Amino acid sequence: MTHLERQKLPIGVQTFSDMREGNYYYVDKTLLLHRLIDEGKYYFLSRPRRFGKSLLLDTLRCLFEGREELFEGLYIHDKWGWQTTHPVIRLSFADGVMQSREALDVRIRDQLRIQRERLDLAEPYPSDIAGEFSALIREAHQHFGERVVVLIDEYDKPILDNILNAERARELREGLKNLYSVLKDADPHLRFVLLTGVSKFSKVSLFSGLNNLNDITLDTPYATICGYTDDDIDRVFAPELPGLDRKDIQRWYNGYRWGGQDVTAVYNPFDVLLLFQKRQFGPYWFESATPTFLVDLLKARGVFTPALDRLETEASLLNRFDVDDIASEALLFQTGYLTIKAVEEPLLGYRLYTLGFPNQEVEVSLNQALLPALGVAHSPRERKSLFTHLRAHDLKGLEAHLKALYAGLPHDWYRNNPIAQYEGHYASVFYSHFAALGVGVIVEDASHHGRVDMAVEAFGHRYLFEFKVVEQLPDGRALEQIKARGYADKYRGEGWPIHLIGVEFSREQRQIVGFEIETLSDA
Repeated sequence: MTHLERQKLPIGVQTFSDMREGNYYYVDKTLLLHRLIDEGKYYFLSRPRRFGKSLLLDTLRCLFEGREELFEGLYIHDKWGWQTTHPVIRLSFADGVMQSREALDVRIRDQLRIQRERLDLAEPYPSDIAGEFSALIREAHQHFGERVVVLIDEYDKPILDNILNAERARELREGLKNLYSVLKDADPHLRFVLLTGVSKFSKVSLFSGLNNLNDITLDTPYATICGYTDDDIDRVFAPELPGLDRKDIQRWYNGYRWGGQDVTAVYNPFDVLLLFQKRQFGPYWFESATPTFLVDLLKARGVFTPALDRLETEASLLNRFDVDDIASEALLFQTGYLTIKAVEEPLLGYRLYTLGFPNQEVEVSLNQALLPALGVAHSPRERKSLFTHLRAHDLKGLEAHLKALYAGLPHDWYRNNPIAQYEGHYASVFYSHFAALGVGVIVEDASHHGRVDMAVEAFGHRYLFEFKVVEQLPDGRALEQIKARGYADKYRGEGWPIHLIGVEFSREQRQIVGFEIETLSDA
């Protein structure tokens, strides 16, 4: 059914009853919740921030508490046994920043007290935190005569908030481990458990003993459990679409995938809702939090930005996230800056993942954020200069602009930043400068030896660049290599002029020393 009447946009609404009683647009996720509950008992789900995890947990709370009136008209309404209700314990670490084990323990005790009061249970006997949590579960089961549901939101936030201080992060991890370890022995009293967060810490480090915790993060059946699909946009939000280009909405905001290339992609709800409210495109999700830690880590590790849109990795690296061992791939994927573009299984049980930017919002914004780490002051002036030359198809002006860009890299910066010694640095500046503008950029081929072949689509023209690093003098082969590889062939017949541009960069002079151009009139 397509909604024709405009409803309220649920920006920031995380309470299911408000959503259902307040005339808000609502995307029905209860088919997936019904399957989840039917198929198992202990679950873990990782999704980036602002993807609707808190609303998902609150929907489950209302379901298990038997709030039937809130589910009228939804998939699950006639499939749920409303006569049976369960006590629900819901814990959340979303609020505030805890910077010590003591502060964490105070927060945990406070939440356990609030849950005990809400369930109308007697004051507990003095005990440690694990004892209090265990008693709360056991007494709730005894009091209500039904097994308990435990929902934990932002299970990892206290650790992530302190990830730059490894000692403190480890201390907080141990405090959370102390809490979560209770769930294993509480099994006879539990009906359903779901923990959600941004990152996926290893079971050994945080869920010791809880081996039956089923991680559904990459399970195809649950790929759309958070976020909006294209079908949701067209059906539920149909009244908001007039006046907005549907293809632009897809290009800017769609593309998050948890599974292979055949999995349905989703939109981040925060982006879509703010687009509908403001009626203009902007990096709403990206701007809602600055990825300082991510940028600093990638800078320290010598990020090669042209490879970010086709980053190949194994499943083990995708999940390698712990206080003392954070894989770049895991950090980029789990925080939502990269998503899964393809999955291969060349050997049974051995999967290779190709990661890339989910959409234009993230590609533009992350490259803008990374340019200062590459030594480039990516000011509006530089952006406008690149935009002006591309719009006018002024290739001489483009050459002068790019030379000025490299000339602006301060000499002190070269001395003080290890990344400058890395061959891929110069190609990263070249690629990220274009990608941060928001024009269409496709990396055809890239290597960590400072070469990048890329196609740029802008204002009715296509530019095919070969960027390579040479020792001192240009060898004139960059342009020949574009021709030899035949990159222009697939673009012929589009009716656009194609410009082949060979760019050679001298490592010794730290400057572009070759800029050869050949224009193919027919495309």
